[in-house]
Amino acid sequence: AASTCAASPGGLSTNAWGEIGAPARRDGSGLLAMPGRIVRNRSQIEAEREDVMTRKTLILAVALAVLMVGVAVAAWRLSPKPGDAQGQAMVGGDFQLVNQDGRPVDQTILNGKWSVVFFGFTYCPDICPTTLQSLEMAVDRLGPKAKDLQVVFVSVDPERDTPQLMKTYLANEAYPKGVIGLTGAPEQVAAAAKAYRVFYEKSGEGPGYTVNHSTAAYLMDPKGRFNRVLAYGLGPDETAHQIGEAMRGG
Repeated sequence: AASTCAASPGGLSTNAWGEIGAPARRDGSGLLAMPGRIVRNRSQIEAEREDVMTRKTLILAVALAVLMVGVAVAAWRLSPKPGDAQGQAMVGGDFQLVNQDGRPVDQTILNGKWSVVFFGFTYCPDICPTTLQSLEMAVDRLGPKAKDLQVVFVSVDPERDTPQLMKTYLANEAYPKGVIGLTGAPEQVAAAAKAYRVFYEKSGEGPGYTVNHSTAAYLMDPKGRFNRVLAYGLGPDETAHQIGEAMRGG
C-alpha cells in the first residue's frame, strides 16, 4: 500500500496532499490527524448540522412572528373604527321617507343631534317594543345630555305601517319621548335599509304575516355619520354609557 507521508527536504514530512509539516499522527479517536487540517468525527459533524438547522428554524419562526404581527397591525389599521371614514361609509346614507305626520323627510333629519336609528315594525311582538323601552330608560340615564339625542324608528313593513299607525304606535309612554317614526313606499324603505345594511324579509301570508329583520340599532353623530352599533339586548345602562362615551369623544 502507498504511504500517506514521505520525507521532504529539511527533515519535514509531506502528506498525501503534498502538504509539508509535522509528521502525521493519530488522534485520541484513532483517526488520522493531518497537519494543517482539522479532522472531525461524525458526531461533531452531525452536531454542527443540528445547530445550523436549529438556527434556521429560529430565524424562520422569528420572521413568521414578525409577519403575523405586521398583518395584524395592518388589519387593525384598515378595520372600521367608530366615527372613522370607513365606518361612516359602511352604515348610513341618503334616504327619502315620510314621518309620522306624513311630511317628506330625508337624511338631513339626523343633522344637529346624536341619533339612534332603529329599523322595525309596529306589529313586531317582542324585539321592537323591547328595544324602544330600553332606549327610553337609556335616555333617562343620560340626564342633561338627553336633549342632544333623538331616536329614529324606521319601518320595514311599509304595507301596514302608515304614518298614522306609526304615530299611534310611537305615542306609547314607555317609548322615548319625541321618537321620530319613518315609513314610505316599499322601494323607499328598501333603499333606506340598504344604506344602513339592514336585513328584512316578509315571513308568512295573509294579514297575520310577520317581518324578520336585523335587531341592532345604529348611533349616528350630529353630522349624520355612523359612530357605532348598539347591539340588541345591550341594556339601558350600557346603552347610556356607550352613547355618553360617544358624546364625550365626538
